[in-house]
Amino acid sequence: MPRIPFVFDEREVRVEAVRAQGAGGQNVNKVSNAVVLRFDIESSSLPDALKARLRARSDQRIGADGVITIKAQEHRSLPRNRAAALERLRDLIDAAAQLPRRRIATAPTRASKERRLQDKARRGAIKATRRGEP
Repeated sequence: MPRIPFVFDEREVRVEAVRAQGAGGQNVNKVSNAVVLRFDIESSSLPDALKARLRARSDQRIGADGVITIKAQEHRSLPRNRAAALERLRDLIDAAAQLPRRRIATAPTRASKERRLQDKARRGAIKATRRGEP
């Protein structure tokens, strides 16, 4: 499938350690292991076509200001959460880089036309038996 070539530079990503939400005992209250990742689409080195495709996506992680915000807190360690957030960002950019497959218009075959007409005739005959004689 065709795609827009791009090089992803991790230096353009801002990563912030925050406290995780939810259950986890005392550890969750004193250790900042969750990661909030921010990626500004406009100031990135991505190709312009890819930037436009990212902005056009209807994804709640992409804000109106063009900044992608991803929060990762599923792991107990900061490096694993950082890697998970970066992986999600790469997946999002990779999905936007996939170009839709160009549709090639084709004509229906003669056999498919004949099958369609035979089916129409068969359905018409069934419906004709339902009609009462006047």
